[in-house]
Amino acid sequence: MLPEYKRVKGIHPGVILQRELRKRSVKSIDLANSINEFPQTINAITKQRRGINPKLSIKLGNYFNIDKDYFMLLQASYEVMNCWKAEKPNPFFRKIRKSIFWDTDINKIDLVNNKRFIIQRILERGNKTEINELINLYSKNGIKDEIKSINNVFNPNFDRNISTYIDS
Repeated sequence: MLPEYKRVKGIHPGVILQRELRKRSVKSIDLANSINEFPQTINAITKQRRGINPKLSIKLGNYFNIDKDYFMLLQASYEVMNCWKAEKPNPFFRKIRKSIFWDTDINKIDLVNNKRFIIQRILERGNKTEINELINLYSKNGIKDEIKSINNVFNPNFDRNISTYIDS
């Protein structure tokens, strides 16, 4: 059974579709054949490379015996969530040099899910202002808890910054 719309609002419809197919032990090619859709389309949706259109939402609604607009509502809420995240820059990153996160788009970094990565990167390469911003964001105790799970640090600045800013 597909989850209630309110619980999965903002999640890509392909994630929900993939989960449901796995629960029902149905291959994406079998779904595509049964709803008369190209297998590449279903595969692209489950891999989150493509969105759902109204026609496909109706077909999926019929297949899963749910509201015809279920997947279309998921698609719309996902797009709104993406626009909202793009418009809302995080004030934390205004004081952080983009060169610290040279290998990723700084605006797409999630402060909750990427906490360990952010702490490690700033303690390795950050200056005094950036480390103080990190402490303001996560607190010294929060940083100490995350440091315990960080392994394989080769940058000597990491240990030096911990003793200077975190342990003091």
